[in-house]
Amino acid sequence: MILTTTNSIEGHKIQDYLGIVTGVSYMLKKSFSFKAEKNKNLFEGLMNKSKEDAFQNLKANAIKLKANAVVGIKIDMETESGAYFFISITGTAVKVI
Repeated sequence: MILTTTNSIEGHKIQDYLGIVTGVSYMLKKSFSFKAEKNKNLFEGLMNKSKEDAFQNLKANAIKLKANAVVGIKIDMETESGAYFFISITGTAVKVI
């Protein structure tokens, strides 16, 4: 599966646009915020895990559409009520040749 933030993939032709796909992940901030203040690496690790989970969800949703690539990927991170943070990844599932 090719994942890219660009709208095209060098050396490949987009054969079919299959639809918009998303991947979402969230984490409770209060469960690690005290530790994160003491250990920046812990916070970065949890953020990276959440981001990776969102990418895995994105890929799974693209595979359901029989895509072999996702183009135009955008990543958004938001905080809800100071207790949670959400990572949302959106792109267009495509079939490339």
